[in-house]
Amino acid sequence: MQRPRNPDFAARLFGAKPEHTLALLRAAWPSAVGEELARRTQVVALDRGVLRVMVPDVRWQRSLLRVRGDILARLRTVAGRATPRMLGFVTGPVLDSAPKAAPAPVVDHAEAPAAVRQAAESIPDPELRARFLEAASRYLSRFKRDQADTTGAPPSGSAGGSSTSG
Repeated sequence: MQRPRNPDFAARLFGAKPEHTLALLRAAWPSAVGEELARRTQVVALDRGVLRVMVPDVRWQRSLLRVRGDILARLRTVAGRATPRMLGFVTGPVLDSAPKAAPAPVVDHAEAPAAVRQAAESIPDPELRARFLEAASRYLSRFKRDQADTTGAPPSGSAGGSSTSG
């Protein structure tokens, strides 16, 4: 059974100092507004119960003013009593603080044996199929490295079993 979240626990942990509360609200901001909106805004300060958020221009400011009640309600689910009373918006350049996605490693799916590639064809989702083949190729390439490090003898166990090398 899942325990209900207690947002006031977050307030007890982070509410003692304003800088801790600000860190909590910065962390909660993307879940309150969504990742896309979080990339286009920046939480900049917490001053006497007002959370200051940088927005790129006045249009964004007007749009967010209309939904500020919803945003505060979502923040309250995370921050509890540490939620600010109000949101204040300032216009200015917003730094893109979203983490950059690492480029996907180039994996030659031909490395996987034909039987593995054939089994992967039964996976209907193309992204999931590609990830499966990538993982299988990486896993099986460990055995190729192990073989190259030894006298050429096959690794103990099969590709589906466990190996003592790690």
